[in-house]
Amino acid sequence: MHHYFGSKDKLFLAAIQAPADPGDFLPEVLAGGRDDLGRNVVRMLLRVWDGPMRPAALALVRSAVTNEWSARLLREFLVSQVLRRVVGTLDMPAREREIRGSLAASQLIGLVVGRYVLKLEPLVSASPDWLAATVGPNVQRYLTGPIELPEP
Repeated sequence: MHHYFGSKDKLFLAAIQAPADPGDFLPEVLAGGRDDLGRNVVRMLLRVWDGPMRPAALALVRSAVTNEWSARLLREFLVSQVLRRVVGTLDMPAREREIRGSLAASQLIGLVVGRYVLKLEPLVSASPDWLAATVGPNVQRYLTGPIELPEP
């Protein structure tokens, strides 16, 4: 496995034909520090989706709506490969990081479905900078802002 793929994470990305390796984008997302995580995550998401990886990513999202296996793959990719790495940098209990990561994922998936699947205007024609500035604060609040945690 290590000879062909380099790591378990690389094997997973190859197996699901992931549209991108989040490890390539993570330093950029984290570069602005804790206060810029929301905007940087949205910027990264849009850069991946607006690039050559869109057809593969779009196929995975569309398939996830009707196929549990695809939904599991998308969930695993988004949660373990992307958001877990981001929230793992936050100093808070593991349960809280998991909850915050799920909330951020819901916002990001909604943006993807609205912009690329449903093609809602003005989301479709909006610039990535505007979307990062507008949606980023919502993602930021989910990641680091005040939220009420559900009872365990």
